[in-house]
Amino acid sequence: MVDTKVLDTFDLSALNSESIYAFRMSFRNTHVSHPWDQLPDEDFLVKIGAVAKDTTTGKFHPTGAGLLMFGNEYEIVREYPNYFLDFREMVNDITEWTDRVWSTSGDWSGNIFDFYRRIVTKLVQDLKVPFRLEGIIRIDDTPQHKAVREALANCLVNADYYGRGGVVILKHRERLVFENPGTIRIGKALMLEGGHSDPRNSVIIKMFSMLHIGERAGSGIHRIISAWSSAGYDAPQIAERIGEFERTTLTLPLVYVEKGIRETAESTQEIGSTDASKGESTQENTKKEPFNKTARAILNSIIVQPTLTREMLAEQLGLSDSTVKKYLKIFKDLGLIDRIGPNKGGYWEEK
Repeated sequence: MVDTKVLDTFDLSALNSESIYAFRMSFRNTHVSHPWDQLPDEDFLVKIGAVAKDTTTGKFHPTGAGLLMFGNEYEIVREYPNYFLDFREMVNDITEWTDRVWSTSGDWSGNIFDFYRRIVTKLVQDLKVPFRLEGIIRIDDTPQHKAVREALANCLVNADYYGRGGVVILKHRERLVFENPGTIRIGKALMLEGGHSDPRNSVIIKMFSMLHIGERAGSGIHRIISAWSSAGYDAPQIAERIGEFERTTLTLPLVYVEKGIRETAESTQEIGSTDASKGESTQENTKKEPFNKTARAILNSIIVQPTLTREMLAEQLGLSDSTVKKYLKIFKDLGLIDRIGPNKGGYWEEK
């Protein structure tokens, strides 16, 4: 039992308990039997750098990194007045969008960890479903999925949260755009050279790396460029705006170099439905037929966030619970995935 006198020295009121719980669940799934798993939240947060002791008062308070990572938006802006996170799925290049997640909406915490969790699934929805055939169909992570995770984490880690304009992530039909306030600390030339790393928020990247997200050795941008090139897409573009309104922008094209077209679904058939013209089940024919958009979205979401529950999948993808339940059953029957542990606190695993 934790000494209540010790707990009295902790002021964690600015942090969101659900965000901390979600982080710990992800940590537990990536670090099996880690000694920190059994620590109370207060001690765990100290270990990862989210909380530190005030030498003047003797009390423990969130660090800047801890506040950004796990804080409630209305608490974050007290320390970072220009703090703002915005994701939009664009219809055109100007103002029209079909989906939006922003930190001031008031219906979620507004911190950077929950922002990452909410939008990473949206960013990878249209990527090709990764699977390989080894007797049965199996899903597997791809360099492109890792590149998107890396790009999003790098954007959040290297943002100057005192700077203007906030973090803006845009999903266009033909490109993904990651834009953050602040310039590249080591300069664009050194960054592209590789082997150099000077993140603006080193404790935040430490916390992301604990979940196997992000890169600390200075090779992150090279992995992104290599992954994008290996998929046949146009080369990623990096731009800096220097001066009064400093910004860094990474653009990942979704256009093939040779074809000049965006990757689109090759089939609109529902998995598990019957093709009347052929009289056979597409569930049995999955080895030959590509997955439809809904199936790809659900599988891609599981790949980048194995700890998602069925309810979370439905919420993040804008699908009904019954639709998600139907596809998850099909994936299980096909031998693609299995659920390890309970719905809350467990995770998805390829079989």
